[in-house]
Amino acid sequence: MRLPFAPRSLFLLLALLVTLVIFEQFGAFTPAFDKLGLSAESGFLLLFVSLFGSMINLPLFSVSAEAPPAEAVPVALRGLLRHTAREFHGRTLIAINVGGGLIPVLFSLYLIGRGGLSLSTVVAAVGIVAVVSYLISRPLPGIGIGMPIFVAPLAAALTALLLDSEHSAALAYVSGTLGVLIGADLMRFNDIRRMGTPLAAIGGAGTFD
Repeated sequence: MRLPFAPRSLFLLLALLVTLVIFEQFGAFTPAFDKLGLSAESGFLLLFVSLFGSMINLPLFSVSAEAPPAEAVPVALRGLLRHTAREFHGRTLIAINVGGGLIPVLFSLYLIGRGGLSLSTVVAAVGIVAVVSYLISRPLPGIGIGMPIFVAPLAAALTALLLDSEHSAALAYVSGTLGVLIGADLMRFNDIRRMGTPLAAIGGAGTFD
């Protein structure tokens, strides 16, 4: 049975896990967890649950869609992704990824609900990151919505520092999470119908989304 990802991607995932464990042993993540109101144990649990939740997509509904064009996968991506085992039959299943969508949204709501963040500031920050994500992201026929990986984190960090430096860590997480999901996923919903992919997951890049 062929894996959906090339062995190189699986090796990188395992290397990331080892790196996280090593960094945790030196307490490198403790300051970040503290700013988010988490203990080291709960923060690391969030990381691992998000990471492994990236392998789970919860189906929501399906929509009619156009067939993908020939040679839809860009040449630069063919070494990273293997052809999907699922064939396209004119409909796209819309799902939400547990690690890249559901868990980050729930944690964002927790950060907002625990106080400290102004609702108007949150709305403004999320709006800014959503616009940036929409303008930078692009539909990739046969694959999904893609965007440079560092654009959204940088936009979220700078926006949070400018709007509320005192609670910048929490605001950056909330705006980075909700902004990307809104701007690169929900606002590009119509593009999904033209990508010819059998599955489109909100937060489909998992933890990295």
